[in-house]
Amino acid sequence: MEQHFRSYVGGQWVDGSGSHTDENPADLATPVGRYGVLDAAATAQAVDAAAAALPAWSLSNPQQRADILDFVGSEILARKEELGRLLAREEGKTLAESIGEATRAGQIFRFFAGEALRIPGEKLASTRPGVEIEITREPVGTVGIIAPWNFPLAIPAWKIAPALAYGNTVVFKPAEIVPGCAWALAEILSRAGLPDGVFNMVLGSGRTVGQALVSHPKLDALTFTGSVPTGRALLKQAAERALKVQMEMGGKNPLVVLADADLDTAVECAVNGAFFSTGQRCTASSRLIVESAVHDAFVERMQARLAQLKVGDPLDPSVHIGPVASGAQLETDLSYIRAGHEDGGELLAGGARVDCATEGHFLAPTLFAAQPSHRIAREEIFGPVAAVLRADDYEHALALANDTPFGLCAGICTTSLRHASHFRRHAQAGMVMVNLPTAGVDPHVPFGGRKASSYGPREQGRYAVEFYTTVKTAYIAP
Repeated sequence: MEQHFRSYVGGQWVDGSGSHTDENPADLATPVGRYGVLDAAATAQAVDAAAAALPAWSLSNPQQRADILDFVGSEILARKEELGRLLAREEGKTLAESIGEATRAGQIFRFFAGEALRIPGEKLASTRPGVEIEITREPVGTVGIIAPWNFPLAIPAWKIAPALAYGNTVVFKPAEIVPGCAWALAEILSRAGLPDGVFNMVLGSGRTVGQALVSHPKLDALTFTGSVPTGRALLKQAAERALKVQMEMGGKNPLVVLADADLDTAVECAVNGAFFSTGQRCTASSRLIVESAVHDAFVERMQARLAQLKVGDPLDPSVHIGPVASGAQLETDLSYIRAGHEDGGELLAGGARVDCATEGHFLAPTLFAAQPSHRIAREEIFGPVAAVLRADDYEHALALANDTPFGLCAGICTTSLRHASHFRRHAQAGMVMVNLPTAGVDPHVPFGGRKASSYGPREQGRYAVEFYTTVKTAYIAP
């Protein structure tokens, strides 16, 4: 029997209108389930419910919040294989990656269970005799969360958990193609002991549900992860209302490989960063910048390594790369492959769809030798497509790495401490990796970038307090 995924508003499950297919990108003949979508009026009801629940929840006992978040995190960890399987079927990650993401989501909730008991504050002496100063952090209010489809458990977790930990109420809008993961997360939260209205989950399109959420007068803050065009449009709309905003909007991340690098390490970093999770990560290494002295040897090893990767059913433990998440994303990937050819790039590997036992959105990991001006070397593709760029020396490689409007993550493979230290300081990115894939960050440290990649305070870790709270300064005289 197919599962039916519903929205969660004011403590009640809501069917929404119509019945839409939740596609399995690895097997179009066996969908994950069905779901209904909300209209603007129902979305407004969700915001109203969150706003009504805010006064009591914002003053709730921090131990209560900690216990609720610990319950959620513990259940996610206990069910990580089950949730990972759902994620693999719905989004297309391999089962190992999907279980890893579920594990990360559980760890995030448990981390913020602790943070609920560690909300910082200060007590200072005034310049006026006998006057005390107390600086405290209070909830920012009702928070709208718009999450993407590529990490349908982890990214909602690192937005929802701190919002609740610091006493905010939430209206969560997941991406349309992952309603099952959103429902699974909401279902756990619905049993965690939250008062009605504190957490709400609304299924629907960005055009209808997203717009109704952002335009609602009772919304106090918005955290968004998604594309640059959508983010910029939302930022303009939020600015008109002076909403507090936090945005993560993608990247075109470089991995620099110097002549002194261990090439085996460099190849593994490149393959993992560029192609695992089907390249559908904002931290993916889509520009491989290789010093000329080892360029040809690196390309040869990359071709051999990519030939070893198996594309197919993400539930098959022998598969390394699952399907692209949707037909629309597959067409985007193929359009960039065509652009790579049209711009004069040299196809080194892949470049075509893969036939598997089931009908799905399978694409071979694709590697081009390209020039810095080529579209595949400048625009975010969000698929298993990467470009190799030749650099004359370290200085040229650094210049190429920074020659992008994005600035999320940057990596370097080198055995030179001097070059590694210089790159860490001079790479124009919010995160830097040395001899590691650009994709993959721990849940207790800040996540975010510079330039067009990010806007507003960092996500994750203790730095999340900057977005989800507001500072109050109080003067006290005897």
